[in-house]
Amino acid sequence: MERILILGFILAILYFITTELACNGYTHISNNIQSEQEALIDFKSGLKDPNNRLSSWKGSNYCYWQGITCEKDTGIVISIDLHNPYPRENVYENWSSMNLSGEIRPSLTKLKSLKYLDLSFNSFKGMPIPQLFGSLKNLLYLNLSSAGFSGRIPSNFRNLSNLQYLDLSNSQHLDLYSKDLSYDDFEYFNDLSIGNIEWMASLVSLKYLGMDYVGLSSIGSEWVEVLNKLPILTELHLDGCGLFGSIPSPSFVNFTSLLVISINSNQFISMFPEWLLNVSSLGSIDISNNQLHGRIPLGLGELPNLQYVDLSENGNLRGNISQLLRKSWKKIEFLNFHGNELHGPIPSSFGNFCNLKYLNLGGNYLNGSLPEIIKGIETCSSKSPLPNLTELYLSDNQLMGKLPNWLGELKNLRRLDLFNNSLEGPIPASLWTLQHLESLSLAMNELNGSLPDSIGQLSLLQRLEVYRNHLSGSLPYSIGQLSELQFLDVGSNQLSGSLSKQHFWKLSKLEYLFMDSNSFRLNFSPNWVPPFQVKILYMGSCHLGPSFPVWLQSQKNLQYLDFSNAGISSRIPNWFWNISFNLRDLSLSHNQLQGQLPNSLNFSSDFLAHIDFSSNLFEGPIPFSIKGVTFLNLSHNKFSGPIPLSRGKSLSDLRYLLLSHNQITGPIPSNIGESMPNLVFLSISSNQITGTIPDSIGHLTSLEVIDFSRNNLIGSIPSTINNCSRLIVLDLGNNNLSGMIPKSLGRLQLLQSLHLNDNKLLGELPSSFQNLSRLELLDLSYNELSGKVPSWIGTTFINLVILNLRSNAFFGRLPDRLSNLSSLHVLDLAQNNLTGKIPVTLVELKAMAQERNMDMYSLYHSGNGSRYDERLIVITKGQSLEYTRTLSLVVSIDLSDNNLSGEFPEGITKLSGLVFLNLSMNHIIGQIPGSISMLRQLSSLDLSSNKLSGTIPSSMSSLTFLGYLNLSNNNFSGKIPFAGQMTTFTELAFTGNPNLCGTPLVTKCQDEDLDKRQSVLEDKIDGGYIDQWFYLSIGLGFAVGILVPYFVLAIRRSWCDAYFDFVDKIVKWLLFKRRVTYAKNHARRQ
Repeated sequence: MERILILGFILAILYFITTELACNGYTHISNNIQSEQEALIDFKSGLKDPNNRLSSWKGSNYCYWQGITCEKDTGIVISIDLHNPYPRENVYENWSSMNLSGEIRPSLTKLKSLKYLDLSFNSFKGMPIPQLFGSLKNLLYLNLSSAGFSGRIPSNFRNLSNLQYLDLSNSQHLDLYSKDLSYDDFEYFNDLSIGNIEWMASLVSLKYLGMDYVGLSSIGSEWVEVLNKLPILTELHLDGCGLFGSIPSPSFVNFTSLLVISINSNQFISMFPEWLLNVSSLGSIDISNNQLHGRIPLGLGELPNLQYVDLSENGNLRGNISQLLRKSWKKIEFLNFHGNELHGPIPSSFGNFCNLKYLNLGGNYLNGSLPEIIKGIETCSSKSPLPNLTELYLSDNQLMGKLPNWLGELKNLRRLDLFNNSLEGPIPASLWTLQHLESLSLAMNELNGSLPDSIGQLSLLQRLEVYRNHLSGSLPYSIGQLSELQFLDVGSNQLSGSLSKQHFWKLSKLEYLFMDSNSFRLNFSPNWVPPFQVKILYMGSCHLGPSFPVWLQSQKNLQYLDFSNAGISSRIPNWFWNISFNLRDLSLSHNQLQGQLPNSLNFSSDFLAHIDFSSNLFEGPIPFSIKGVTFLNLSHNKFSGPIPLSRGKSLSDLRYLLLSHNQITGPIPSNIGESMPNLVFLSISSNQITGTIPDSIGHLTSLEVIDFSRNNLIGSIPSTINNCSRLIVLDLGNNNLSGMIPKSLGRLQLLQSLHLNDNKLLGELPSSFQNLSRLELLDLSYNELSGKVPSWIGTTFINLVILNLRSNAFFGRLPDRLSNLSSLHVLDLAQNNLTGKIPVTLVELKAMAQERNMDMYSLYHSGNGSRYDERLIVITKGQSLEYTRTLSLVVSIDLSDNNLSGEFPEGITKLSGLVFLNLSMNHIIGQIPGSISMLRQLSSLDLSSNKLSGTIPSSMSSLTFLGYLNLSNNNFSGKIPFAGQMTTFTELAFTGNPNLCGTPLVTKCQDEDLDKRQSVLEDKIDGGYIDQWFYLSIGLGFAVGILVPYFVLAIRRSWCDAYFDFVDKIVKWLLFKRRVTYAKNHARRQ
């Protein structure tokens, strides 16, 4: 009984305790639920949700609210996932519809059990990361990437010791200094940084760390040692963090679990970090877009788990590709070495990479031919080489030879890029069987042959580039069957034939079409409507005319159009101006287009347009309103009237204006500086422009080229031109300008080319010119300048290539320091009053001593298609020749028509690159040295009207390029060495030398008749002697041929019998064969 009472007492106590605990537990859970619900509601109230994305956040059942996850048993919030499902680089409208912003309320810290928090791809608009995140100690996952936070990352993140996943990165890097950024771009851009990285060592549970484009430049090289303390880190992403210097080695490698390391787009100047070779777990390495140098370690190919390697765009990584690809690379799927210094031929062993999907070896120095056969048939289970390869890039190398047939065996290939090599021969037929091919680039090689009809089998092809080869024949009709084609470039080949609508039959997706620099003839009916809407259409040098193509009217998306040199000789139809307003680039140059342009050229593209109407037959006035145009070339037409005056901002967008070679009249507008303030290039040469150069030219402070040459400008050069501080070329030649050269020109310190020739300028060279240290061409010829040639020319103009002071009034001696002009190609000081000796130091003109010369005909060339071609008048061969694009061939010294004296400077003969040499009309004495034959490139030599004496050296006959020679009016004597090249000159080259004789002069040398008679006599004697021996030898030979066999057979009777028996047998055999042949023929006739 007592036991029963005791048992009942115990049960009663247990019941009481259980009931009490249950009630208290329920109350506790109820309190937690209420607390977490209130925290979530408060958290929501801090957010801005313009599109009501959190509309489900109401009622008491918060575990069913969007983005909320609770524990099943307790209802405690463990996850908040409010990431924007549309990344910002996706369609902006989609992103903004799901975008959250506002503030992060402290109530978030009441969610004590929160393990997962994702606010990525929202826009918190530059607010700092709240410190409260560091209090969420149970967090396992935190993703704040691309959410618009800025400032320093809180160091109290060290408290998140349970954190396994941390992502604070930007998914896409933005250039903060780009003019194209909008406010919307900054809404989601994380502008975060770290001042001290030591706190990261406390995140001992971290497996994933994403900090792409977080500023880490202030932490130096500490990042390796700190992150090496995270024992289970598997993925490390530090792309674009501003890390620099060398990549240090840790004291010991603790990255035993590391699978992925991505540190691309930093500023590392380092060798490849070889400690990575000790991390056998690595599956992915990306150190691209840095400045790594040195050799790529061969051990990289032996890492057993490596699948992804990207070392592209480092520039200075070296290695032999044959050695690299002979390593095992057991699991490699992605291999990118683009943009480095790899060399050597590609080995056949790379066919063994059975798992390889992507291979990029472009932008290196690979050479040799592609292997004819590659391995892999025995190794890979598919029994074919590279069975999984989908992308192969070998562009921008030095590969040569023919394309191998095995390319057509890569059955899964989607992209093949062999652009810019030296590959030759026909395109193998096997390439056209690659059914999965989407992109094929064979451009800029030496390929020949034709495009076959089988090209139409590539049903998935989206991009085809074969431009700049030697392809010939016609374009196959089957190309019109490529219904997926978006990009077609067959330009710059030797293709020909007619193009009909069948060639474009199914090309409805075509957006980029390049057919320029071929000989196509378009054969479309007037009513043809293309199936495509292209953005870029290049048909330059195709025959489109004579009428302007009507089918172009259907193209509404055009941005780039090239119909240059297309044989069009009509007017531009009015409808064209309705479709051209979106154009960014329009070239109709080198046709015979007629008529007038509209009064206004207005383009409304987001980008300023580039317009080229040059080399046509346009006439009438220049449009007075030109909006949305940055480049306008109307040169080489028949435009007339004045340069248009500005009306408001109608010309303010212009940066490049080319109006040369027209019939423009009137003055330069006085307000040109205000109406075209952004001009960089201004050319109005070869017109009929009058008046003065306005002072407002000085307002064009961005000008780099001024070409006002070959007009009728008068007055002085305005001193305000010195405000054009960026000026590179100033050409005011061939006008009627007068006065002094303004000293202010010496402030144009970037000036490289100065033409003031053929004017009426006075005075001396301004001493301020000593500031023009970059000058390469100085042409002051045909003016009225005076004074001595300044000695500082030789020390200041160290880059000078052409110096032309011809036909002025300079006097005095030539300065010895001219020899310092080591780049000088042309020295023309003719027709002045120079005296004294020719400096012996001219032998030090180094550029003239080289037979290979620089190509400088286009001294200034702008990337926008504007080019200033240097020009120079050279007096040679008795005539004036203008050199432009062949100016690089001119190496000349002309000191003619002065009062120079002294002996012929023998040192000049060491200037082996000289093409023209003119020392005529001076007082030079002495002899022509025999070493003149060293001037092997000499084309013109004029030493006339001097006081030279002695004989003409016979070595001159070896000057094989000499086409003009004038030695007249000197005191030469002796016989003319009439041999070799000297036989090409007439007596005019030698007249005025009374003591010269011999051919081609009429005057005979004194011993010439005696020598002639002596030679005739010797010829007769020699001829008779030869004739006698000739006949005697014939007679002896005949006698020996008859008598010797006779005496032999007469002496030896047995030899005689044998000989005649042999002859009898031969005769009988021939008679027998004749009878047999006759019998056979007689039988066939029967």
